[in-house]
Amino acid sequence: MQVIVHTGAHATEEDRLLKSLLRNKEDLSKQGVAVPGPGKYRTLLKDCFAALEAGSPAPDSRDVLWDAILDEEDANRVVLSNPHFFGSQRNALEGDCLYPEAVQRMRDLQQLFPHDQIEIFMGLRNPAGFLPALLQKAAPKRLREVMKQTDPRQLRWSEMMGRLRQAVPVIPLTVWCYEDMPLTWGQIMRDMVGVETHKTLLGDLDLLATIMSPEGLTRLRAYLEAHSDLSEMQKRRVYAAFLDKFAIEEALEEELDLPGWTEELIETLTSIYDEDMYQLQRIPGVTLIAP
Repeated sequence: MQVIVHTGAHATEEDRLLKSLLRNKEDLSKQGVAVPGPGKYRTLLKDCFAALEAGSPAPDSRDVLWDAILDEEDANRVVLSNPHFFGSQRNALEGDCLYPEAVQRMRDLQQLFPHDQIEIFMGLRNPAGFLPALLQKAAPKRLREVMKQTDPRQLRWSEMMGRLRQAVPVIPLTVWCYEDMPLTWGQIMRDMVGVETHKTLLGDLDLLATIMSPEGLTRLRAYLEAHSDLSEMQKRRVYAAFLDKFAIEEALEEELDLPGWTEELIETLTSIYDEDMYQLQRIPGVTLIAP
């Protein structure tokens, strides 16, 4: 079984991506690709992870798990999605470390599915936007703790990916930038379910629809229908052109507000993030979906 695990990150349109994939559930099932609803596995896997702390899984645990998750559906590829796979929103950050529980979760997945081909898919986000989103609903005490213990200039997604590759090198990682998702959304979906580049999926414009005027979206759909032979790169140039003309400006604005943060700090974090993505692409076994 090919097991595709979408692990968030938090605040990267993770739930919207799953909903878009679920729109294709019936058609994908005919191709041997299962996209089960999250109710079938999120709590179940959480309980399994907890049980692993007490010992090794039973010999038949893998078969029992798949029976529960697939519910008699026949598949050779399954997509599981949960932004909490690598830890809750509160546990996404410890000092200057992103998702400190991630390595253990990867090892847990290996134990639960020892004979399956596991792949991790994950959206990343500029710490300038990630931290405010992560802490948006945090209690005042938690907010003070993070502001005291975490230097956002030290946060590196490449450090996290390097940590995962070193600990579990057999599991490949595919990542993308949250900021690029309006342009890469369709490819992310297709790569997760393993279909050809030219395959059209329901929902492949779902994210663009949230930041583009209805008129622009209608014109875009008509253009794509009239030019069905466009390559992935050509599609992205078309998306960018339509966004340039029909974007909803308010939808593109982002609130980056934390105590003591300045414009200078945000610019510094963005520069660090750009360099971080460059370093990340040099890690063997890590694929970055970029525009």
